[in-house]
Amino acid sequence: MTMEASEEGSTEPLETLEDREFTTEIGTYQTKHSGLAMRIFDAWKDMRASTRRIINENPSEGRLLFYILLSDMVFFLSWALKAVVAPTLGAKNMLPAEIGIWLVVALFARTASVYIFSLVLGFAMRLFGGTGSWKSTRAGVFWGSLVAAPFGLFFALVTVLFASLETQFPILQDTFVSQAPYWMSLIPFVYFISAGIAEAHHTKQIYPVFAGMTFVAMVMWFFALYMRVNGII
Repeated sequence: MTMEASEEGSTEPLETLEDREFTTEIGTYQTKHSGLAMRIFDAWKDMRASTRRIINENPSEGRLLFYILLSDMVFFLSWALKAVVAPTLGAKNMLPAEIGIWLVVALFARTASVYIFSLVLGFAMRLFGGTGSWKSTRAGVFWGSLVAAPFGLFFALVTVLFASLETQFPILQDTFVSQAPYWMSLIPFVYFISAGIAEAHHTKQIYPVFAGMTFVAMVMWFFALYMRVNGII
């Protein structure tokens, strides 16, 4: 850290370049950890602070769209690994034969659905006292989706590992065990989005938001299973 002499002859620490914060007509920026990878690592340590940084920068719609499109690509890759490239036997019994088509549809429909999800989630937060705008809500949701994406890819690799070890360890063929990575990948996704939303709407606690989103996710999951069992989808 550099030092500068004052008029009285004392020395005072100066802010280093990597810690510097500056304001433009668009927003407030920091030079520290400005790369995307480092921002994601910082978000894993403190999602609320990372989301606050994004919101303070007043990101353009193009930048937010980049975040969600990048997470779409990771989503597509992870689900392609889990459901098409190397699915476990238990997963094969649970997933439809046309899963490849569904993945392509999901890739194109996911971006639009996340926009709608952000709108609904922002409206729900405001009903419970949230004060964030729709843009800050989108920033929290889109950034949270990207921050959680590497965890989805990690659990996809775990699924591939399960598939390769099924002959040596028959327990991995059990439906409950083989489906575990699919469920586990939802936890960081819901958590990071909950933290982003909590910061966007100035909510003190993350966990009420996390609990609410988890409940909704469980309801939607069981509803989808019900429709699948009854031949609707």
